[in-house]
Amino acid sequence: MKKTNLMCALLVSMTLAACAGGGMKSAPAMMSDGALTGANGMTLYTFDKDAAGSGKSMCNGPCATNWPPLFAMDGDMASGEYSIVNRDDGKKQWAFKGKPLYYWVKDQKPGDRTGDGFNNVWRVAKP
Repeated sequence: MKKTNLMCALLVSMTLAACAGGGMKSAPAMMSDGALTGANGMTLYTFDKDAAGSGKSMCNGPCATNWPPLFAMDGDMASGEYSIVNRDDGKKQWAFKGKPLYYWVKDQKPGDRTGDGFNNVWRVAKP
């Protein structure tokens, strides 16, 4: 049930962003307690297997089920340290300093950082 709540929160966040109109009005992530978070307040992560600046995510298929991407909406534009990468499924994902950003499905509430260090390849995204 908790996984469902997280997915609902992600969908609501993405829907609100889409309804706000085309183009990014502000940064796709915020700072909270030294970490980057999505608009929903959930911690964002980077994946060591993603090469910074490659324009590609190495987390696809089942990986992306556990590590949902921070999706970019049509019309969003890269700005500053934020860029957009193309995913294998054709969707677009936000990256920070060239590293794609992800949520961790097991984080239950804003401030959770249970994915930090997972399998020694996942890191909390920090500015």
